[in-house]
Amino acid sequence: MVKPAKLDDVAKLAGVSKNTASRVLNHRGYLSQKTIDKVHAAMAELNYRPNVIARQLYRQQTGLVGLVFPTVNNPFFAELEAALEKALYNHGFRAVMGNSENNAKKEEQYLQLLLDHQIDGLIVGSHNTNIQGYHSTNLPIISIERIVSNQIPVVASDNYQGGLLATQRLLDAGCQHIIHTNYPQTFTSPNYDRQAAYEDQMRKHGLTPITYSIPFDEPESTKLQKIRQIFIDHPEIDGLFADNDTNARLTITAAATFGKHCPADLKVIGYDGATITRLLFPELTTIQQPISEMATTAVNLLIQRLNGHSVSSATLPVKLISGTTA
Repeated sequence: MVKPAKLDDVAKLAGVSKNTASRVLNHRGYLSQKTIDKVHAAMAELNYRPNVIARQLYRQQTGLVGLVFPTVNNPFFAELEAALEKALYNHGFRAVMGNSENNAKKEEQYLQLLLDHQIDGLIVGSHNTNIQGYHSTNLPIISIERIVSNQIPVVASDNYQGGLLATQRLLDAGCQHIIHTNYPQTFTSPNYDRQAAYEDQMRKHGLTPITYSIPFDEPESTKLQKIRQIFIDHPEIDGLFADNDTNARLTITAAATFGKHCPADLKVIGYDGATITRLLFPELTTIQQPISEMATTAVNLLIQRLNGHSVSSATLPVKLISGTTA
């Protein structure tokens, strides 16, 4: 019987020390690409299979990170989760994805996996509230666009600047009756900075800000009904700053049923600017979040936290993508 190859055999064939081969295997320290390639080639030639359990014990890590977000059916979250998975893989981690679907119990189960050391960390951005486990100190958790506790760093786009850019664009287009949509105030999110900027800019120009609450997790039919109500309550509306691109699209749909066509009668600006949205709805004017950079930043902060370092929240710049809707 042929004995399975050992790490010593890999190191000998690659012409490196056993310690160097181990560092390649465990993604530890700086190594040249040439060295990494030699070790991987030796592993392939010898059909070497590392002892996963031993590696986990040695590293005191599982190599797994949980991702908990509302849904992959939304373009922003779909692109974000894909970018997070890629960034984690590049650092030697695998992603365990758990779409919370507005289910707090499901999110709590992922948190318990972390507390039981079955995963190494969590990156979260779901919309559930009052989950007490997040208030433990020094947990390896990073949040994206959501405030879960004072102890957990948040990676967010510059929501206030995004709100300013959107509102000013509508004002520059001549709009005088601008309405905003956002999450209900029961949910703690940097999203409200968009609303704060909208309100500040409206008041600065002597206009009255009006915000309609539209929960993210509601069915599109319910959202559409609430957006239709805006046109019933405010037939004078000539501009709308939506808190996401989905609501922007629904606004344009609702407006048409009231004889308002975009952009002649109504100017609309969205928020998110995910790649798939830009491909399917290129005419939409929107505030684009740097999704790939947000994912990379979140993963880097999580790894620093896993290594025992103190980390701070991060805010990344946004930009206005011009279309024909505003």
